[in-house]
Amino acid sequence: MTEYQRIFRSFDLDGNGSIDRNELTHVMKALGYREVNNETINALIREVDLDNNSTIEFNEFLEMFVKLKSGAMSKDSGIAKVVSKAGQELNQVTAASGGVHSFADEEKVAFAEHINKCLRSDAHISYMMPIDTNSMDLFKAVSNGVLLCKLINLAVPNTIDERALNLKQNLNIFQTQENVNLALGAAKAIGCTVVNVHTENIIEGSPHLVLGLIWQIVKIQLLSAINLKQHPELIRLLEEGEELGDLLKLPAEQLLLRWFNYHLKMASHPRRVANFSGDVKDSECYTVLLNRVAPQMCDLSPLQITDTTARATKVLQFANNLGCEAFIKPSDIVKGNSRLNLAFVASIFNTCPGLDPPTQEELYAAAELLDDDAEGTREERAFRMWINCLGIEDVYINNLYEDLKDGIILLKVMDHVQPGIVQWRQVTFKPNNKFKKVGNANYAVVLGKQMKFSLVGIGGVDIVNGTKKLVLGLVWQLMRLHTLQIIGNLTEAELLEWANGAVASKGKNMRISSLRDHSISDGRFLLELFASIEPRAINWEIVTDGANKEEKAMNAKYVISVARKLGATIFLLWEDIVEVNPKMILTLIAAAARLARKSSTA
Repeated sequence: MTEYQRIFRSFDLDGNGSIDRNELTHVMKALGYREVNNETINALIREVDLDNNSTIEFNEFLEMFVKLKSGAMSKDSGIAKVVSKAGQELNQVTAASGGVHSFADEEKVAFAEHINKCLRSDAHISYMMPIDTNSMDLFKAVSNGVLLCKLINLAVPNTIDERALNLKQNLNIFQTQENVNLALGAAKAIGCTVVNVHTENIIEGSPHLVLGLIWQIVKIQLLSAINLKQHPELIRLLEEGEELGDLLKLPAEQLLLRWFNYHLKMASHPRRVANFSGDVKDSECYTVLLNRVAPQMCDLSPLQITDTTARATKVLQFANNLGCEAFIKPSDIVKGNSRLNLAFVASIFNTCPGLDPPTQEELYAAAELLDDDAEGTREERAFRMWINCLGIEDVYINNLYEDLKDGIILLKVMDHVQPGIVQWRQVTFKPNNKFKKVGNANYAVVLGKQMKFSLVGIGGVDIVNGTKKLVLGLVWQLMRLHTLQIIGNLTEAELLEWANGAVASKGKNMRISSLRDHSISDGRFLLELFASIEPRAINWEIVTDGANKEEKAMNAKYVISVARKLGATIFLLWEDIVEVNPKMILTLIAAAARLARKSSTA
């Protein structure tokens, strides 16, 4: 009975005696399941939900084991497989709140090894390196925020101005909170989902949340180069009837799967992979993949090995010989851990993609889609990250123009910004042709006009066609409305007046006349603005006069990191400050206003 109770507690995260949809979803993701949607979760619960209340109580949990032992339920049933995997792989910790949370030990080990390898020479964190992979030291190591910031800069260089970090070994709680705020703010800015991760969770070293965040950062690091801009040879993955736009909208994970299957197909191998778990656990497809991309170094001899662990060991030896430094173990492959297998496949691609380069003609055909103006690219990124941080269920943007084409995500964002504005019965949820997509997009335009947006000359067809300037204009107005809503529906003029007043209140004779004021470019007004909220956050000794481009860039980078360590959620880049992009300046000053309001009510 004790063992059954232990496994049940792995799922019953709030300890209320039942397993609901959210808890089952959380545990399945911790176990590495990729395709976890509402339909899947509901189907799993229905397998054992005797009283049809959409939750699993302990007596129903026990009844499942009785049926499994008697043969009345197959061990291959969906819920049985999930429970078995949880019993074998999950560790449990009790949070300060009393809730029980689960995490996969092999991921803790793998991430610690990866950090040790990548950051071993960083002098700022030498006192915590190497991290003991067999203990809980990883969770202690991240608790002051420094290591997380270093990892983020490894994933996306220069995201954080490390001059803003508090780097002493023994930090007080204020300095620790600043570092962790900076890490979480920067994580949002590079595309991590941190809706349910708070500063105190990191400081306490909450294992399941820490591992989830580290995985997102590591995944961004490993997948950052898997795109058509950096690897135009990915054009080889186009399938019959597809256009480049279809390839562009695929997230890096899907590109990796397609790349994997491309090589299996070219090797005339009968199998294909649809996931990074069960489909690769026997290492057969790995053997074929490595032989395809590096036939001189990786032969097919692992296929002659019947023991799956021994075969996985041989595959990892081949990968290591190829120069692929993976942090996966043979047992992780055999268990089918989807996170670690995804990381392994990404490492193989980054080491040796094995694709023929595109022809000049193919490069010309792709140029229009791949070449963007710098400001437009930055705005697309900022708007995409903003949407991703809203915490809207089943919404994650990989490519703004492609992912908004059917109108559904756009309508979800509108309903989030102005709840109730969308009449969902008017929406086609599976628009399988252009006509239905245009219908959704036209409805979004109608609602935009109701929200008093300026939408002259834009129609649904422009959204479906991905007309960049018009899509950016519409999404910006959504972001602007949301930004001003959360600071009390101030107008831009009122926001400007507040900013000038805040700086003046500290005795500084500095003013800006508008959000386009050229004086903003040196960053000093913005630093004074954040100093009016928390003077201790800024080290004035490293602030420059902003007399030239280099000095302006240094100040602008520092502004962004100061804002984030105070807890601001912002998505602009330092170039937006130096070039005085009024849209992004508005979001930054609004973030400062929100911080000031929080500070005054704390």
